[in-house]
Amino acid sequence: MRSIWNGAISFGLVSIPIKLVNATENHAVSFRQIHTEDGGRIRYRKVCELEDREVTQAEIGKAYEDADGSMIPITDEDLSQLPIPTARTIEIVAFVPEERIDPLQMGSAYYLAASGAPAAKPYTLLREALKRSNRVAIAKFALRGRERLGMLRVVGDAIAMHGLLWPDEVRAPEGVAPDAGVTVREQELDLADALMDTLGEIDLDDLHDEYKEAIEEVIAAKAAGAAPPETREEAAPGKVLDLMAALESSVRAARESRDGEDAGPAEEAEVRSLPQRKASSRRTPKETGGKKSTSTAAKKTAAKKAAPGKSATKSAGAAKKTAAKSTAKKPAAKSASKSGARSASKSAAKSASESAAKKTASRRRSA
Repeated sequence: MRSIWNGAISFGLVSIPIKLVNATENHAVSFRQIHTEDGGRIRYRKVCELEDREVTQAEIGKAYEDADGSMIPITDEDLSQLPIPTARTIEIVAFVPEERIDPLQMGSAYYLAASGAPAAKPYTLLREALKRSNRVAIAKFALRGRERLGMLRVVGDAIAMHGLLWPDEVRAPEGVAPDAGVTVREQELDLADALMDTLGEIDLDDLHDEYKEAIEEVIAAKAAGAAPPETREEAAPGKVLDLMAALESSVRAARESRDGEDAGPAEEAEVRSLPQRKASSRRTPKETGGKKSTSTAAKKTAAKKAAPGKSATKSAGAAKKTAAKSTAKKPAAKSASKSGARSASKSAAKSASESAAKKTASRRRSA
């Protein structure tokens, strides 16, 4: 691997000559700009504004633009003579636990390679010290015209360095979280935990860039004069009433996918809040008028009993007719109401019979 910077690691009074090499590489598909009418390349040319001509890279230097628009030239020699110890040195300033480093600060990654045989011993010493302490080294270094912060850690048998942002370069997450107060229920947390457990872990080596592969397929098809592959249709998002239903569907789909069942594409859930239920407007149904029928029948019977000058036969017949009418008018009365009406009619008939018997006995005595 080609080195991009040469210097040394300053570890107390120990100096370790190293070479800095990139630890990552970009595999994204790159495009060129063209003129759409004829396919000609679009290029950017570096032109001097004063002379109005294109200049070569050797003629280009650095300058700082002042507030009034004037240019202050800065040469590489000026930068190399900066009064800071990190111009050609990665200066270790502290050792801290790795969890103390905020991932938001982490940037580009580099490998530190030992430069020459004399660097092998101190390089190995620093690597083993980092391993045994379970800590990372915080260092300062200068690269590409500015001083930077770095974190040194062990990767395999090598020492890697991650460029870190300065703490004041990380923005606070103000205004990012929802403003409205949201309450999460225990059942929802339980389903979220179940979903995480179902999805489980994954080997990061199994992940790949599907977008890059799709672009390569399009390029290969057009280069061969064929039609580009058709776009896969995504399933329309399903309508789910609440968060619980969405979580339950997600857990079920994840379990089926894990078990290898052909469950088809899982529908995405659109989460909507459940509307508040209105209070029930139903009223308690009114009671049937069975008891009212019984009392009415009893009153009519009593009134006919109290009427003077009527024969016992008429009284008994009137009582029976009254009971029959009451029963016919209220066919849907309850069994208890019917029993009350029958009891009232029987009582009226018995009273009429006794009254008739007494009158007959009185007439015989008179005779």
